[in-house]
Amino acid sequence: MHKQNLKFKKGEVIFSEGQPVTGIYFVYSGTAKVHKKWGEDKELIIRFASDGAIFGHRGLGSKLIYAVSATAIEPVVVCFVDIKFFEASLKINNNLSYELMMLFAEELDLSEGKMRDLAHMSAKGRVAQALLSLEEQFGKDAEGNINLELSRHDLAAFAASTYETLFRVIADLTRDNIVMVTGKRLRINNRQQMAALTTDS
Repeated sequence: MHKQNLKFKKGEVIFSEGQPVTGIYFVYSGTAKVHKKWGEDKELIIRFASDGAIFGHRGLGSKLIYAVSATAIEPVVVCFVDIKFFEASLKINNNLSYELMMLFAEELDLSEGKMRDLAHMSAKGRVAQALLSLEEQFGKDAEGNINLELSRHDLAAFAASTYETLFRVIADLTRDNIVMVTGKRLRINNRQQMAALTTDS
């Protein structure tokens, strides 16, 4: 079997950082977080993989070790492709190789941007950037909220922040009517003010 469909429940680990690579995953439905250890007991969420996304490809190379982890944040269905079959496909399919190369270049750009933000952007700016990118990726629901239910711990990990700092920033943004909170859902009320926060140092 070169490929198989796999289902994961919310909170279930799909693969872990440091494990040997067994294959590549494509998301059919649902959303998974792609994350990396950050210090002793923290994690940094690099991105969210949703419908059509590929993940596990960061493990390609001479070591064949997953450099990141992936965990379902809601029920996820993925297509798992065996690594040997995937590598053989890359050797004979120039278009696939080109698309993967472009994906690596795009992800490298995103990673470098995230590291730059960590070094130069304020906590409020990082939270604002995280919320803007989530709205861009997942869109809005009927009420205008970001169309992804995310725990505050995951949002903090995506914004490269602590839970306590995130809580304080969200309270500030709510008080200033830049965002509105309804349960776990967040709505951006003023995109212009939110975007302005990402340019503050």
